[in-house]
Amino acid sequence: MFYPFARSLMFACDAERAHNLALGTLKRCAHSPLAMAWRQDVPARPVTVAGIQFDNPVGLAAGLDKNADCIDAFGQMGFGFIEVGTVTPRPQAGNDKPRIFRLPKAEAIINRMGFNNKGVDYLVHNVKQASYQGVLGINIGKNKDTPNEQGKDDYVHCMRKVYPHASYITVNISSPNTPGLRELQYGDALDELLQTVRNEQLDLQAQYDKYVPVFVKIAPDMDQAEVQQVALALLRNKMDGAIATNTTLARTGVEGMKHAEEAGGLSGLPVQQKSTEVLQQLRQAVGKDFPLIGVGGIVDAASAQAKLAAGANLLQCYTGFIYRGPALVKTIVDSL
Repeated sequence: MFYPFARSLMFACDAERAHNLALGTLKRCAHSPLAMAWRQDVPARPVTVAGIQFDNPVGLAAGLDKNADCIDAFGQMGFGFIEVGTVTPRPQAGNDKPRIFRLPKAEAIINRMGFNNKGVDYLVHNVKQASYQGVLGINIGKNKDTPNEQGKDDYVHCMRKVYPHASYITVNISSPNTPGLRELQYGDALDELLQTVRNEQLDLQAQYDKYVPVFVKIAPDMDQAEVQQVALALLRNKMDGAIATNTTLARTGVEGMKHAEEAGGLSGLPVQQKSTEVLQQLRQAVGKDFPLIGVGGIVDAASAQAKLAAGANLLQCYTGFIYRGPALVKTIVDSL
């Protein structure tokens, strides 16, 4: 297989350098014969969620293609949908390097990227240039130097830019790598943000005569009472769905491993159980009809099925995809 060889080369160098090299290759070669290295036929398993028809329920999570540079290449891998971003109103460099660390024994990654991206205008330009015709989610955030009190203005700015081009929009309030961002998940701050987002969504619907669902991405580091409070806010403010979950600040399952004490969000196999528990709690709190996307530690068909059993309507992969490659998508879809 091509991917194990490619992964061995990538894992031999710095994680962020490998990431950038991989994205550069995908972008340059998506419309060349070299795309045969990752192109695959995935059987149709159509599902309709939030009024959108997906070719299959397995998507690419945000964070891998922050600037929408490689939409066409990821589409060729058979994903049922692709989520790009997180994007902010203005370009920002993110946190200091090094900021991505592999933990291969745990099939995990720790990152503290900090919403590094080239800004929403660059992303929209790339989306316009892509030939991909599938479902596209666009994940939006706030700039690091925007105070939380003004954070809603950043989300509104991004919504206005991406609304005409997105199948759905994700409001990211759960990254652990932007100081204070997770405070927006709680209490009056959450209600104020979601109410603002909802009002803007309705204004944009009238402007474009098109309804674009809005999902909210939450963290796994919440207890059941906090999950309940978030669920009530989602319902109260008429959000269209939620994504559970982002990365975790916990280090359960990686104790003593190299890089385990690095700051940042942990993703991959070690977050699988916690993210699934939060997903299940969220499903119980929002009821059976509220759309949920399950993400966190999906590495094979069994872990995908566990997310579905916990209440997910759709799935997303990131770290599992890094370790297992495009074949993971087909493996999961074949099992459905």
